[in-house]
Amino acid sequence: MEAVEQRRLMLFSGTSNMALAEEVAKLLDVELGGLQRSVFANGEIYVRPTESVRGSYCFVMQSHTEPLNFNIMEQLITIDALRRASARAITAVVPFYGYARQDKKAKPREPITARLMTDLLHTAGADRIVSVDLHTGQLQGFSNRPFDHLTAMPALVDYLSGKIDGDITVVSPDAGGVKRAERFARHMGAEVAFVYKRRDADAHNESVALAVVGEVEGRHVVIVDDMIDTAGTVTNAAVMLKGKGALSVRVAATHGVFSPPAAERLRASDVDEVIVTNTLPIRGDVLRLDCVTVISIAPIVSEALEAIFQETSVSQIFLGENV
Repeated sequence: MEAVEQRRLMLFSGTSNMALAEEVAKLLDVELGGLQRSVFANGEIYVRPTESVRGSYCFVMQSHTEPLNFNIMEQLITIDALRRASARAITAVVPFYGYARQDKKAKPREPITARLMTDLLHTAGADRIVSVDLHTGQLQGFSNRPFDHLTAMPALVDYLSGKIDGDITVVSPDAGGVKRAERFARHMGAEVAFVYKRRDADAHNESVALAVVGEVEGRHVVIVDDMIDTAGTVTNAAVMLKGKGALSVRVAATHGVFSPPAAERLRASDVDEVIVTNTLPIRGDVLRLDCVTVISIAPIVSEALEAIFQETSVSQIFLGENV
């Protein structure tokens, strides 16, 4: 008897960003896979699929956000449960990749926790990892299995192109992000500049903007970054850019982490608009700010997951910009 393979896509989600997962599921025309969840009195997490996954191609979405370590463990346990239930292939979909900033040693005896994160996902049973706008692209090298690096750039560029009328300069908030700024500028027909800043190696989330390299006077400025955490970098840069004669300052970032005191800093800042995507759930105090705009990453994620399931090109979706 000849067996006919019937490929089945199943999408599961952790609890960190259910709204995004539901939007992706709707675009893929599937129902979110059922999971029985509970937490023991001592904090241990329990996850069990409520239907058969044998032979299925499973995608497990989870943004690594607060409570960070709980959400990471929830995704790992879900992947392990699916592997033990005989899923054909498992893809860990991590719109925001936890510990991505710990990708190298800056001081003696420091851990490289971003590598540890990749090892944990593989050990749990993930055959592939998908993420969006990693802090540094080199994180893909920590994996010896397929790692699809998506980018929110098309969505952000489309939004910005319809909002700004006049000369534009795309600004990197630090020297390390110049390549990202160049990619944005190429698609927007803009100039490029960057802010030279100094960061104390012993103090996390603290930096000082010292100088601007590039032309910003009389131009609309867009600061592009992978994430906004405490908003110190972008608000410091905005003060300097306005002081150099910028007509307006917008910030475009994929991930809106917005750890306190981000809301207070943005409320008191010279930033005209902050544009982020929904890779993370946005804090209520930030959503209430008039300057904050959230655009959906779901169409980009769903198209990429469909391509992975159908075994077609993911790079073609992003015109080769997903590096």
